[in-house]
Amino acid sequence: MNPLDAVRLEFTPESLLALNLVLAAIMFGVALELKVDDFRRVVRAPRAPLVGLFAQFIALPALTFGLATVLDAPASVTLGMIVVGACPGGNVSNIICWLARADVALSVSMTAVSTAAAVVMTPLNIALWGGLSPKTAALLAEVQLDGLALLLNVAWMLGLPLVLGMWVGARFPTGAKRAQPWFARFSVVALAAFIGIAFAKNVSFFVEHIHRIVGYVTAHNAMALGVGYGLARLARLPEASVRAVTIEVGIQNSGLGLVLIFGFMHGLGGAAMVAAWWGVWHIIAGLSLAAFWRRRTRIAPTAPPTA
Repeated sequence: MNPLDAVRLEFTPESLLALNLVLAAIMFGVALELKVDDFRRVVRAPRAPLVGLFAQFIALPALTFGLATVLDAPASVTLGMIVVGACPGGNVSNIICWLARADVALSVSMTAVSTAAAVVMTPLNIALWGGLSPKTAALLAEVQLDGLALLLNVAWMLGLPLVLGMWVGARFPTGAKRAQPWFARFSVVALAAFIGIAFAKNVSFFVEHIHRIVGYVTAHNAMALGVGYGLARLARLPEASVRAVTIEVGIQNSGLGLVLIFGFMHGLGGAAMVAAWWGVWHIIAGLSLAAFWRRRTRIAPTAPPTA
């Protein structure tokens, strides 16, 4: 057995509950600025969002499994890659899209639709791809993953805050507009604090094993960005849409991944470190790509997101 597969990170039930609440709060803050029209936009002009959703929930999980197999990643690392690859887009993607002069409206629409779709697709992809490999299937059996409990957990962390946030935003638009930036900042700071606490409690494991994780996460994130870019180019989307799809697929909600790993996989060491480092690396990679695109070509910028 690889040493990473035997590591279990320490995280108390009280801390896990608080992390669940923080993630739900982040989704609520994001949903405050979403409108029903963001979903209607997908129906009116479905090609670009459908390309992005296919890349995010079909192509990326499948290719993640293939990449982990080719790299012969340890079982816990493979499972962490599968969990992250199954998550919806991260909440910073809209900001990075704006910086990259991408199609921010498309980015917001994809965030809305992918968050709703993740209620079903995230548990489904984790169970499907995690169960295909004997080594990851053995780990899932060891932690006794409950598929229905996973589905319900994702539903209340993503679905309920999404619906409630959109209702509050529609019912009290002025208050929601004022509260949303502060809400988003507080939530992100709180999430960073909890990740910091998890790191502090398990610093010896991170120091000992993080060098084994960096290469897997870098390759995985590069592949995610490449999947989004390649499929968007293949679909002959406009340049601004190509950028938006690329970023949406490459910026995953690793916070959700951490919650699922701590809540349903008992803090499985390799998986948790993959999700934690992804949360750092995808921002570095996303901002670097945005800076490159911003300098390379001039596309008229769209209105910045309010988050």
